[in-house]
Formats: sequence, C-alpha cells, structure tokens
Amino acid sequence: MSNADSRTAVETAIKQLLEHVPALKRMKIVAAAEVQGGRDIQLIRIQMPGAKVTKAVSPDARVTVSIRRDLLNEMNDLNDLQAWVRAWDHGKFRASGVEEYIRLIGQVVSKTAAKQKALEEQNGTAPVSHHGGARRPQQQGRY
Repeated sequence: MSNADSRTAVETAIKQLLEHVPALKRMKIVAAAEVQGGRDIQLIRIQMPGAKVTKAVSPDARVTVSIRRDLLNEMNDLNDLQAWVRAWDHGKFRASGVEEYIRLIGQVVSKTAAKQKALEEQNGTAPVSHHGGARRPQQQGRY
C-alpha cells in the first residue's frame, strides 16, 4: 500500500466512524494516525471538525492512534462499529495522548455501540458474536 493509500484508508475509517457516531462530528481536535505496515510507518494528520485528512506530521495532535495497515483495511471493509469496539477491547490498536480526549471519545463510541447493539438485538438483526459486547475502555493508553 502506498502513502496515498494509507491516507485514503484513514480518511475512509474516519468517515465511517462519523457515520456510525454522529456525535463526534462536532468535536474540535487535531489527531494523528500512525499506520504501520511492515517496517514502514505512515504519519497521517486528522483535523476535526470536517475530517480533513493529510499525510503529515502532527506535532499539535492531542490524540495519536497506532494501527497496523492490514487491520485498518479489514476494519474499513467491515464498516462495523462493533468490530472496531472488539478490536479495541482486544488491544489490536491503541491510542495515546491527552487522557481526557481519549476518555471522551471512548465513552461516546461505547455508548453509541451499546445502543446500536441493543437496537439490533431488539429488531432481531444482530449478528451472532462470540466476542461479547462493548466494554468500558481501559484508561492506560487505550481509547
């Protein structure tokens, strides 16, 4: 995957996240993504609101998300908030930075995922999962 592909993959992930969790659309934050592919790490800058995604170093980032490129591609293909929560719960990717932002984003995503899962179960449309539901994120370097 080339540099442009990493930026595009992050942009896709952000757009999907905002589609699933519209409450984050108004958040004003600069974040960074470290997309790891083999020995290569691509640095991506994300500016919200508006989700402006560029290939750049982000010294002003309040939160940095580190994720493997193959996992990012898989999550984009799934486009499923519950899959992101499970990946987070299992430590497949991590976040660092200002704890208050990480906690806030985690709470908003967790509440939205829990509501979504309850609604799917109520309507009988929930996929069968053996991974459990959304759990409260741990604070140490996570979410």
